[in-house]
Amino acid sequence: MIRGRFITRGIILSRTDFAEADRILTFLTPDHGKVKAIAKGVRKSKSKLAGGIELFSVSHISILVGRGEINTLMSTRLEKHFGNIVKEVEHTKTGYEFIRLINKATAEQPEEAYFNLLKMGLANLDDLETDHQLTDILFKMQLLKLAGHSPNLRSDAAGQKLEAASSYNFSFDKMCFISDKKGRFKSRHIKFLRLGFSDNSPKALSRINGLEKIIKTCQPLVQTMLQTHLSI
Repeated sequence: MIRGRFITRGIILSRTDFAEADRILTFLTPDHGKVKAIAKGVRKSKSKLAGGIELFSVSHISILVGRGEINTLMSTRLEKHFGNIVKEVEHTKTGYEFIRLINKATAEQPEEAYFNLLKMGLANLDDLETDHQLTDILFKMQLLKLAGHSPNLRSDAAGQKLEAASSYNFSFDKMCFISDKKGRFKSRHIKFLRLGFSDNSPKALSRINGLEKIIKTCQPLVQTMLQTHLSI
């Protein structure tokens, strides 16, 4: 990157205290990938930078490009702070998990879609009326989709159309269902997954009957997909 200055938007992925009052921050941006910058004096009570770089926020940031890996954060301005997330413990834990997953799943120059996904996930978590477990599983399904690991939700391992009256287990190698009379996955679970891997909001999915039990069954499935194909 040519030495100079640029302005972009960023979401904090990590922060590390440095020296007496500085902090090294890693931002996810829509147009510059991951950006690491030192915020000088940000831990001082009168720092002008601190108010513009809250966790669970989208910020406008001005960056002075450094000669090495670490740049310098020159100025900040909050665009949107998702402050409700820290009002509920489970929402806070889920917010940290979203940041961890995105950080682990992306290289140094991820496409803009990862920034948009994290922003959407934090916005959904900010709505305290939405079950955090629903927001969590939806985020993970969209992350898998973005990384190119959507399951086949139309036909089974034998190429047969998935039937409403049948039961299934799941093959993580083939990323599809396998017909099994004793299988734990029914048509309601497959319908939920189809909606989740599409671009549906938590509010749209919240109208599904028996949602709590469906999420409980599908959560381990989605989590294992992440561990198998994204190693996270």
